[in-house]
Amino acid sequence: MGRQFSEPKLLIASHNQGKVTEIVELLAGRNLEIVTAADLKIDEPEETGDTFAANALLKAEAAVAATGLPCIADDSGLAVEALKGAPGIYSARWAGETRDFKLAMAKVNSALDEAGAELPDQRRAAFIAMTVLAWPDSHVEYFEGRVEGTLVWPPRGKHGFGYDPMFLPDGHDKTFGEMTPEEKHGVAGGKDGLSHRARALALMADACFKPL
Repeated sequence: MGRQFSEPKLLIASHNQGKVTEIVELLAGRNLEIVTAADLKIDEPEETGDTFAANALLKAEAAVAATGLPCIADDSGLAVEALKGAPGIYSARWAGETRDFKLAMAKVNSALDEAGAELPDQRRAAFIAMTVLAWPDSHVEYFEGRVEGTLVWPPRGKHGFGYDPMFLPDGHDKTFGEMTPEEKHGVAGGKDGLSHRARALALMADACFKPL
């Protein structure tokens, strides 16, 4: 068991609206006042860590220091086997300053083509999310979610964000981009969730929040 969360307000340390929307959906029903880094005009720190955990902690510590509020921070990305784990912690940077994920997906597909990865078993990948829950007294809890799958081309679907349209999770015939939020996440709170973020938040909910 982790530390139990009893505060009435929770900060999501992100300006990524797609990510914020997913976290809010996954925390539904918990009687929390949720605010975001964008709401409070808090700048996100430069992600200088060399792991998802390090970058998530950087974001959390900066947000807590700026506001005095407990917060959730998340760092996540796509790790492609044939690309030796790339883009990994640089997943957002592959989309450029304008966060053009159509461009990022095309870069990943081109890199796979250059590596001769044409068959599905050569295009294996995992979405990884590291979520941290941090308090103003410096206590931090860490939760990792992971989902395995295959990368398809061309991308399929308009739901989700980021690399979702090219990621086909194992055991399913729809990409994340073709799934509704309910299909991708599972029920509120992340229970039985499919996505990496849902799985990380489910672990957090089990450890730190009372059951719904």
